Amino acid sequence: MTGRPDPCAVGTLLRHVLELLDGDVARVYEEQGVPEYRPRFSPAVRALLAEGPLPVRDLAQAMGVTHSAASQTAAQMARAGLVTHTPDPSDARRRLVGLTAKARALLPRIEAEWEATRAAMAELDAELSVPLAQVLTEAVEAVARRPFRERIASAQDRRG
Repeated sequence: MTGRPDPCAVGTLLRHVLELLDGDVARVYEEQGVPEYRPRFSPAVRALLAEGPLPVRDLAQAMGVTHSAASQTAAQMARAGLVTHTPDPSDARRRLVGLTAKARALLPRIEAEWEATRAAMAELDAELSVPLAQVLTEAVEAVARRPFRERIASAQDRRG
């Protein structure tokens, strides 16, 4: 047993790479005394810094994730004391997600980690045949053009 994911199991391989990268970033936050902060919070923090408080629907769009994923992230962030959910003054049915004073106080450490992560990613990319973000972006675009389920159905039809 090699201890490595099967290269044919692309989903497992992608999760493994994400676990390796995010796990180390999470450890950096712990070492910096911010154990409640998770790597998955960064896209939300960036969006909220840029846009101010947002409804979950808009936060999801800004993060490039589903409404459900953004809602789950916002809930985790609220439990960590990093965001609040307040009524939207323009639509009482909606709630706005906004950064707390605690989150803003952590920004210097978080932003320093972001910069270090960018530098570390550039170093990793230099070791790869193609930058990781480029390959992943191309994969997202290809699947957007033709969903994977259509590709599977075509492969089954060709075999069948």
